[in-house]
Amino acid sequence: MKPSHMLLFAGSALSLFVAAAPAGAQASDEPATRADDEIIVSGSRIQRSGFDAPTPTTVIGEAELRQGNRPSIGEVLNDMPSFRGTQTPATSTGNTSSGTAQADLRSLGASRTLTLLNGHRFNGAADLNTVPQALIERVDVVTGGASAAWGSGAVAGVVNIILKDDLTGLQGGIDGGISSRGDAQRYGANLAWGTDFADSRGHFMIGADFLQDKGAFDRKSRPNMEGGIFPRADGQLVLTRDVNYTIINNGGSILALTAAPYNLVFNPDGSVGPFPLGSETAGQFTVGGGGQNIYDYVAVTSPYKRANVFARASYEFSDAATLWVQGSYNRMWSDFGFFPETPIVVISQDNAFLTPTARDQLADAGVTYPFILGRILDDVGPTHYLGYHYVRRNLEGAIGLDGDLGGGWSYNAYYDHGELRNNQSLYNQRIPARFNSAVDSVLVSGVPTCRINADADPANDDAACVAINLFGNGNISPEAIDYAFGAGQAITTSKLDAAGASIQGQAFSTWAGPVDVAFGTDFRWEKYTTNYVDPLSEAGALATLNYSATNGKFDVKEVFGEINVPLLDIEGAAKLEVNGAARYSDYSTSGGIWSWKTGSTLRLVDDLLLRAVYSRDIRSPSISEYFTSRGTNIGNVADPYRGNAVQANVVSYVGGNPDLTPEVSHTLTLGGSYSPGFAPGLQLSVDYYEIEITNVIVTLLAQDVLNTCYAATPGDPTCGGLIVRAGDGSIASISRTYRNLAEYKTRGLDIEASYRKQVGPGTLSLRALATHVFELLIDDGVQTTDRAGIVGGETAFGTPKWRVTGSVSYQTGDFGVDLRARYVDGGIYSTQIGPNGQPIENNDIASRTYIDLGLQFKATEDFTFFANVNNLFDRDPPLIVYNNPNYDQIGRYFSIGAKAKF
Repeated sequence: MKPSHMLLFAGSALSLFVAAAPAGAQASDEPATRADDEIIVSGSRIQRSGFDAPTPTTVIGEAELRQGNRPSIGEVLNDMPSFRGTQTPATSTGNTSSGTAQADLRSLGASRTLTLLNGHRFNGAADLNTVPQALIERVDVVTGGASAAWGSGAVAGVVNIILKDDLTGLQGGIDGGISSRGDAQRYGANLAWGTDFADSRGHFMIGADFLQDKGAFDRKSRPNMEGGIFPRADGQLVLTRDVNYTIINNGGSILALTAAPYNLVFNPDGSVGPFPLGSETAGQFTVGGGGQNIYDYVAVTSPYKRANVFARASYEFSDAATLWVQGSYNRMWSDFGFFPETPIVVISQDNAFLTPTARDQLADAGVTYPFILGRILDDVGPTHYLGYHYVRRNLEGAIGLDGDLGGGWSYNAYYDHGELRNNQSLYNQRIPARFNSAVDSVLVSGVPTCRINADADPANDDAACVAINLFGNGNISPEAIDYAFGAGQAITTSKLDAAGASIQGQAFSTWAGPVDVAFGTDFRWEKYTTNYVDPLSEAGALATLNYSATNGKFDVKEVFGEINVPLLDIEGAAKLEVNGAARYSDYSTSGGIWSWKTGSTLRLVDDLLLRAVYSRDIRSPSISEYFTSRGTNIGNVADPYRGNAVQANVVSYVGGNPDLTPEVSHTLTLGGSYSPGFAPGLQLSVDYYEIEITNVIVTLLAQDVLNTCYAATPGDPTCGGLIVRAGDGSIASISRTYRNLAEYKTRGLDIEASYRKQVGPGTLSLRALATHVFELLIDDGVQTTDRAGIVGGETAFGTPKWRVTGSVSYQTGDFGVDLRARYVDGGIYSTQIGPNGQPIENNDIASRTYIDLGLQFKATEDFTFFANVNNLFDRDPPLIVYNNPNYDQIGRYFSIGAKAKF
């Protein structure tokens, strides 16, 4: 057993499944009771057999890590039914979190799942891409509240990534992938080396990997990727394909001052033509035709590059002291188009760029001056519209000391320091003050000139102003772009310092056996610093995103203890144990708070284990929730203050709140597992869970803010300042700052089954995992919505009621095949209500089943080829407006590679 894992409890591969049903633990063909096969899992601080674990713990082992050839551990977790897809490179589209990957157990949000590395907190937990996948031995998933054992954040559970600390020799691999549409190309390589030294008292290993994903950009190449909600003239909402705007166009849509469209546009050359309306038109939207939607410009998946290096050294001075030190470097970077800006500007009759032909055409169509021009700016700068660039770099180092104190007692201590530096820019943004001046131009001696430089008041002059031609497409000069557009940039650093020490052993014995105890202390310091903000953002001069300088820090000091007491032990008949744990946490921001748990296990005739756990868990506000700078989102909303009229391209802002207090959760888990002696290799597990969280920290969707505000303050259209409105009453922006709201509650069932048998020259393994969500109630303080079964992707916390993953694997010494099925339940798209008071007409989304196939072939003992096809039958996604992490958007995907050991 590695000393660095001694804080965890051990159990055999077979007994671990009986407690938690992990097929991944069963990598050996030898009898599972052998000590060599012991698997260390992380459900408790006490070293106890997984055979008697009170908290369900699932192991994602070699088989699950291999299946699908996923390029990151985040995507591996997304295949598990108890997880909901979050922001990974395969689900990211156009946003400032693109490329990050976090674990989201129970669909309660990634911040409510605690992620550890070898049992320790680490700064890279905010992005699982920081962990080199080739060095991962397995992942232990504790599917229950565990704050008493592991601290804040373990509300939904714990993900503990276990590395190959004992790697010896040289190993490496290469792989690549491509979708059946010829995009989303991926290339990767990894190399690792480990060796013993000092007569095997010391060990050193180092590993590195690189991955490039080129992304997928053509939404038209995939069915249903251009979906949208269309509000018909009678107020009925309908989900349909290719919903486009009538009030904005990439050549310029011509509107009256009342915003009523003339159904005219400027052609690319600046002449006037009819708006290419679709099959059905109502107000701001038309179905089909030749119009545009800003989501047409958003990538299916965003590109990225990733590089990781990890090194670890350990030295055993004696049984009482093993020193280890490790360090890692991660860099992730990308540059891609975001989405176009959509300015609405007033055009005067004497505008310098209105040609005589265009004036005549406007007159013939009855257009009066001034009129409004709605423009999609997809012809600005090198990316042709808003471009997003980021470089995220994480440096981390840790040192620790583990040892055996004798008499059944052991200890461990560690310190970790990590720094994430994020350099991000959003370029090609309008500078409204300059843009508006440049748009309002007149002819002076036949030369287009900004009006401010042509009037008689020199106080208005701006010698740098360059007139902008917005009529048509591609007619904005480079000089005008340089004047009226700019980039926002911010460089921030988030730091984590974590330290802890614990002692565990057997304090005394009862009539039924020894009493196990563990106790210790943890410390954590988190700090967020803004190193740089561009001058335009500091002046609030940009149209879409002005970065702001945000700085803050907090710390927490904790003590904890855990005890396991056997009460009954009748060999071969019954064994009863009770378990308890408590932790006191003192936060510099909000003071002290307790978390605790109590549980018990009852084993009957060796085959059946019954378990129960009840816990009080906490989640303190994260550093980003406390102090993050303002972020921007754009989307469509239905304004209840204006009869649920749909307004397009509403800007909403999110940001930190230093007055937040911790969330408090109560979790009940009841279940059991069965491993019948009459059927060797068969293992079953069923667990019911119920989680209730109060004082929830959340930022609402823009639509939720509007609905909540209207229900609470129907007479105040600004909702106390959360909603900013323009002079005509339309929404200018919505504030969605983090707040403590009411409560979340979820209930569900985890089911797992496995069978393993020697068949011919190889081993046949079958495994099925299923999660059923009975309800996921989100109470925002005004109304409660059950998000279970809302699967459209536009609803926060929306999750399928059923997810099932089943696999069949056959492995011999030279050949292996994996066949996996992933079932994702259907549901409704949204609970959105139209202006007519009715839900969406075609609101149902059908379930999807995806089939994945994997093959492995050993050319020699140390050289293996592999190939995979994910989504073999190319199942289409449901209609998608923007993004849907519940379903596969890529389609059929091929990957191949090779691994070698030396």
